[in-house]
Amino acid sequence: MITTVNTALADWQTMPLRSGQIAAWWLGQAGFLFRHGDVSFIIDPYLSDSLAVKYRDKPFKHIRMMPVPIEPAALTGIDWIFCTHQHTDHMDGVTLRALMAASPDCRLIASKAAAHHLVDVIGMDRTRLALVNPGQHLELHSGFTVDVMASAHEALDCDDAGHALYLGFVFDLAGTRLYHSGDCVPFEGLADTLKDLRVDMAMLPANGRDAHRTESGVPGNFHFEEAVSLCEEAGIDVLVVHHFGMFDFNTVDPSAWQAKRDGLDGRLQIVVPQINQGLLITR
Repeated sequence: MITTVNTALADWQTMPLRSGQIAAWWLGQAGFLFRHGDVSFIIDPYLSDSLAVKYRDKPFKHIRMMPVPIEPAALTGIDWIFCTHQHTDHMDGVTLRALMAASPDCRLIASKAAAHHLVDVIGMDRTRLALVNPGQHLELHSGFTVDVMASAHEALDCDDAGHALYLGFVFDLAGTRLYHSGDCVPFEGLADTLKDLRVDMAMLPANGRDAHRTESGVPGNFHFEEAVSLCEEAGIDVLVVHHFGMFDFNTVDPSAWQAKRDGLDGRLQIVVPQINQGLLITR
């Protein structure tokens, strides 16, 4: 079960939690911050405006539709950062350098396919990286494990060495299992894998895809209906939809999700996150 709480991002470290509860905050796009017990981690943070600079002379300007919700320097005490793939709105050098500086003991977990980009382009310290492939099971802390999965954005692509370009993660926090797909579309076997892993909550990008974006080099994600269907097939109780409200060429109106959500039978809890609104997850 998930409930919303009016706790600002700036207060993420002081929000009271009972034993077993997990707190999460949406950072915009596919980014989330989590706290459980004495563990804190972030996935896919984009907390800069670096893409507007990179694409200022291109057809898709990548101008933010929302302000940066919190400065990376304010996120101290982070234990792990997870990046699902190399696209800048999921693996942003400006954001990552600032986060790693703010939390000197933090480690970054990403695909082996991103090793060169992380070290030689972004400038990450190789000793602070854990590079992984699908199928790995990570035991990171007492009561905190992670299963690494492949994702399809829009295909299950690998580099020349066979390392998956796109990852998803299933986080197990003392028995509560949270799935973040990264950028992804449905693919064969995904629902069965998630069902076998007994996932409780899925965080899925639901901004969809179309020929125009794909042909323009902007690969797509789940349509809302596909995200709902995946959760129903996998026996997942809670769906958090995201990847909207950041860039005008690659977003959807979340009110359309609300209308579709109202037409469902109600078994699946569907959450549309908001900035500066906490999510309290209780099994």
